[in-house]
Amino acid sequence: MQGGSTGIVYGGLKYQARCIADVRADAGSTTFLAGTLSLKEENEVHLIRLLPGENELVCDGLFYHPNEIWDLKSCPFDHRLFSTVYTSGEGYGASVWKIPELYGQSNSPQLEELFKLDEHTAKIRCVLWWPLGKHDKIISIDERNIFLWNIDPSNKSAKVVSQGSADMLPNLRGGAWDPHNHNSIAAITDSSLHFWDLRSMKRSNAIEHAHIRDVDYNPKKQNIIATAEDEFGIRLWDLRMLKHPLKDLPGHSHWTWAARHNPEYDELILSAGTDSAVNLWLAKVGTDESGPESPSGSPNSQEEPLLNSYTDYEDSIYGIAWSSHDPSLFASLSYDGRVVLESIKPYLQRK
Repeated sequence: MQGGSTGIVYGGLKYQARCIADVRADAGSTTFLAGTLSLKEENEVHLIRLLPGENELVCDGLFYHPNEIWDLKSCPFDHRLFSTVYTSGEGYGASVWKIPELYGQSNSPQLEELFKLDEHTAKIRCVLWWPLGKHDKIISIDERNIFLWNIDPSNKSAKVVSQGSADMLPNLRGGAWDPHNHNSIAAITDSSLHFWDLRSMKRSNAIEHAHIRDVDYNPKKQNIIATAEDEFGIRLWDLRMLKHPLKDLPGHSHWTWAARHNPEYDELILSAGTDSAVNLWLAKVGTDESGPESPSGSPNSQEEPLLNSYTDYEDSIYGIAWSSHDPSLFASLSYDGRVVLESIKPYLQRK
């Protein structure tokens, strides 16, 4: 089903942008953080909130950020903390920031930089927070290494606990932390997806020969992940059986850049890409005992319905985020800085 946008537009971002994150720790409202990517201007982080019953997105805080933001993640247990990966003419860095107490005032005070993740010598790609509840560890990934940090935000400190090397693998590009197992992550390379055990900092398994741009764990179903791939759109996998994907969802006409499972409705998935579209999928998989329904490429792997394609965009879409407060809502961010909030309530009856 093709459809334009009927969503709520936030027009406060003045510059190009790639990063948007749900503020999971804000239990009282639908809130997002978005960061800009301007080469020549001072960049910004916007705290965006949905006014209840008003159908309006407002800026609850605008904070200046010194560099281009290439990765932004909100802390899952403290709504005032978030991390960024940034670049400038001098290289790449990563920091954890704290939103000031009086962020609702018209002239917001500066962000407080709690600490830098400064042990990296290669290009930093992303920072990962364990997605479920409070945890004293975070992960940072650069092109060659994975770092596990022990963090103490109250004392503004971070210390490397362990480090894993990618050895002869192609460049590391990103990853995701398993919400069902805080000792396991998935790390993306240029041509594969590798699973790491954080206790040994060794690779445990892999999906080879895949040009993956994003990976996301199903928060409700253990062992299920979604990958966003150049050639195949979205693929669903069972971590116990990686020879073939469970499902292929080939719904984008260009590179698929992001995939996100809904936090509550386990069969709903969003995907977005450089074809200026966001797709909503109903992806049923049977994984209890029978294993994958069919090898990739067979007819059964192509049957999943595309519930809707949101196409009212003029630029590539790199950022999508579900609302943890209201899982029937999601926000998308196109490269031109346009944030759109959409409701999927018309499609929930299909579940």
